[in-house]
Amino acid sequence: MIAQPMPAPVFLIPESAPFTAEQRAWLSGVFAATLLTDPQGAMALGDAEAAALGAPAAGPALADNDDAPWHDPSMKIEDRMQLAKGRPLAPRLMAAMAQQDCGQCGYNCADYANALFETKEARLNLCAPGGKETARMLKELASEIGAAAPVAKVVDAAPAALGAPGTCRENPVDVAFVSRCRLNKDGSAKDTWHVEFDLAASGLTYEAGDSFGVFPANDLGLVDQIIAMLGASHVTPLRGRTLREVLSDEVSLGAAPDALFELMSFICGGAQRQKARALARGEDPDGDASNLDVLAALQKFSQARPHPEAFVDALEPLQPRLYSISSSPKHKAGRLTLTVDAVRYVIGKRRRLGVASTFLADRAAPGMTLRAYVQKAHGFALPQDPSKPVIMVGPGTGVAPFRAFLQEREAVGAPGKNWLFFGHQRMDTDFFYRDELEAMRERGALTRLSLAWSRDGADKFYVQDRMREVGAALWGWLTEGAHFYVCGDAKRMAKDVEAALVDIVATHGARSTDEAVAFVSALKKAGRYQADVY
Repeated sequence: MIAQPMPAPVFLIPESAPFTAEQRAWLSGVFAATLLTDPQGAMALGDAEAAALGAPAAGPALADNDDAPWHDPSMKIEDRMQLAKGRPLAPRLMAAMAQQDCGQCGYNCADYANALFETKEARLNLCAPGGKETARMLKELASEIGAAAPVAKVVDAAPAALGAPGTCRENPVDVAFVSRCRLNKDGSAKDTWHVEFDLAASGLTYEAGDSFGVFPANDLGLVDQIIAMLGASHVTPLRGRTLREVLSDEVSLGAAPDALFELMSFICGGAQRQKARALARGEDPDGDASNLDVLAALQKFSQARPHPEAFVDALEPLQPRLYSISSSPKHKAGRLTLTVDAVRYVIGKRRRLGVASTFLADRAAPGMTLRAYVQKAHGFALPQDPSKPVIMVGPGTGVAPFRAFLQEREAVGAPGKNWLFFGHQRMDTDFFYRDELEAMRERGALTRLSLAWSRDGADKFYVQDRMREVGAALWGWLTEGAHFYVCGDAKRMAKDVEAALVDIVATHGARSTDEAVAFVSALKKAGRYQADVY
C-alpha cells in the first residue's frame, strides 16, 4: 500500500493579521478545533485533516512558555487575555502577567501563574511591570482558583522554607553602599549612574547575568507632604514605629491602589464619593487616573482626612526593585555594580521621582547599609562553551549585563568572539563606559563594537538600524553558532531588535519571513537567543 502524503497545513488566519507567526498558528488551531467540535459544521474532518489544520489537544493545566502565544511583553493585556480565552486557569493567570520574565516577583511569569493556581502563592500584587491592570485581572481570575482542579497539586501544610539569606526577596541581607558616579556628560538629557556595593560582610555571591534586588526608601520630602495632607503628626505611633518611619520604608507611595480609593469613598460624600468608587473599580471619571499617585489621590479628595492607621493599611507594601548587575565577580571579587537611570519627571507642576532609582542616585550615602538580595537569572547567561561567539544588543542601561559578560569572558580567557551593539542619544554625552569598552577592543576582549546615536544626525538611528546595516556579518556569526542577547526596553526596543534579526535571517539566510521567524524561534528554544527586558 502506498502511503498517502499528509495534506499541507492550512492557516486560517491571514498573514496580514496583526499577530506573529506563532500566534497566527495557535489561533488557526483554535478555529480548527471549533470546526472539529461543532456539530453544525458544514464539513466533517478526519484525523489527518484535523492534524493538518493544527487543531490542538486540550491545553495543559499548567502555564508553560512553550505553549503561550501571548508571551510577548509588547502586547496589551486585553490582547493577551483574548489569546488565552478558553484556556485552563493557570495559562490565563499567566496571560495577565507583563510577560517580561523579569523575576521581580521571585518567579518567571509562568511559574508565578502556576504558584497562584496551585495555591503555593497568595499574593496577587507581585507583578511590578504589570501594575494595576495585572493586579486587577489576577484578582478577577483568583475567584476561580478554589473551583479549579490543579493537576498533581502538591499539598503541604508546612510553610515553604525561605531561601538562603540574600537569595530571595523574602530573605534579604544588609549590603554596604560604596559609591556612585554619573555616566552622562554635561549637556545630556539623561541622568544615569554607575553604583557600587561592597558584598564582603553580606556573604552574597552572584554570577554574570544575575540581577540585584534593592529595597529602597521613599523620599522624605514626599513622606512629609503626605503626613501634612493627613493632618497627622510625624511621631504618630503605628506598627511599633512612627508614622514617618512606616511611610519611609514600609509602604509604596507610587500609584494609588484601589483600596485607597475605596477608603476615600467611605469618607467622602456626594460626587466625590462616586468618583472614588469609580476609581476603585478601575474607571477613570476625570481622565487623570494614570497620574494619581498616593499624594495626588489625597490632593484630589482633599476634604478627606483618613485616620493614619486606616490610610497605611490601604497602601501596598513597598516592593524591591531589580537591576541587571553590570559587573562580574571574577573581575573584582566582593564588589557588585549597577547601571541606573534616575527617573524624574513632572506632572502638572509637581516633580515625580522613581523611588529606587533616585534612592540610589541621590539619597543613599556612602557607607550606609541597605537590604538587598541576588535574583538568579532566568535563562540569561553566557554559553557553557566559552569558544562560542556572543552578540550582545544593549542600548542605554541595557549595556549593564553585557559589561558583566565582557568582564567575565576576559577574566576566564574565553576564546569566543564578542560583538556589542550599544546606542543612546548622543555620542559626546551618553557613551557609557567608553574608556573601558575601547580598552577592551584594543586588548581583543571586544571583537566588534557597533554604535548607534539617535540624536546626533538629522534622522534618528537606533541599534536595530545598525544591525540591518551589518546584517551580512551578523548572519555569518549566527552560522558560526553565535549566541544572541538583548537587554533593555521590552515594549519597543526589544521588539524592534527581534524584527531586525528576522529581517537579517530572511535577507542573508535566503528564507521567507515565516521561515525566518521559525529560525529565530528555534534560536530561543535552543537557548541561543536570550532576553533580559524591562
